[in-house]
Amino acid sequence: MKEIGGYFELELSRGKEYHNKAIKLNSARNGLKYILEAQKITKVYLPAYICDSVIEPCIELGVDYEFYNIDENFEIIQNIQLGKKEKILAVNYYGLKAHYIQKLALRYKDRLIVDNTQAFFEMPIKGIDTIYSPRKFFVVSDGGYLYTDIMLERNLEQAVSNHTEHLIGRITNNASAFYVKYSKAESSLLKQSIQIMSSFTQQILASIDYDNAMKRRKENFDYLHEKLKVYNSLPVDNFEVNIPFSYPLMIKDASLRKKLIDDKIYTPKYWEDALNRILSSDTEHSFIENIIPLPIDQRYEIEDMNFIINSINKGLHNE
Repeated sequence: MKEIGGYFELELSRGKEYHNKAIKLNSARNGLKYILEAQKITKVYLPAYICDSVIEPCIELGVDYEFYNIDENFEIIQNIQLGKKEKILAVNYYGLKAHYIQKLALRYKDRLIVDNTQAFFEMPIKGIDTIYSPRKFFVVSDGGYLYTDIMLERNLEQAVSNHTEHLIGRITNNASAFYVKYSKAESSLLKQSIQIMSSFTQQILASIDYDNAMKRRKENFDYLHEKLKVYNSLPVDNFEVNIPFSYPLMIKDASLRKKLIDDKIYTPKYWEDALNRILSSDTEHSFIENIIPLPIDQRYEIEDMNFIINSINKGLHNE
């Protein structure tokens, strides 16, 4: 029975989720688990350049897995032939590999799993299993979207968003004050059962101005690239830039990340846990050590991009 009266809840605009036709789950990694379980997959090929959380569903379900390598364009090096009940997972790195993903779909067809966790705004290719992570793009602590044609033959419980304090706290405080809470929220996603996305997360995702988010991301990315491409050893001009995740500045300067942090510009170091599965001579090792993903999301304007650019120029010239 609907409750009427009492204290007020958080009021959110009533719009529509961007991926409103997807299966709504409690995390992106459970999107992979859903695919493996529903399709009874026996083996999956994974990029070596990826975090350990992607391996977790394979271990839990007893699915065999094997790593492959990528080149300087984030493209697969090995010639992988898939057997029956085998899949290959490809990542749309930084949201820059949409055209390449289409080529892989033509080759592998329904044997392909697309990891669009860094490409929220890329719509799925018909008939191709595709996974999204909204918490990498928006103010939610959990949730994942999945497009697939084969459903699990069991009912799922609905998740509850228990770790939201860091999201609310950052409105009135700085990020570092709630970093421990954020880390706890991230850890809470480990080894979760497959559940339906919480109603709290769904309501937030239905309240977002997606058009503005896309516009800001593209404008900020283009502006940073124009100003920083002279420093960037990553061949960004070779990529198809639609709506990117961040600006991947690849530069061999071990001190630059620390200098950015000193200016309160926080940039993650992605997938350090992959270092134990790749050689120091591999391209992936260089990606982990040297790519600095600069924030370009909808919270920021050109003025903020100029602050980042000035901080980088200062750091590189030891000013």
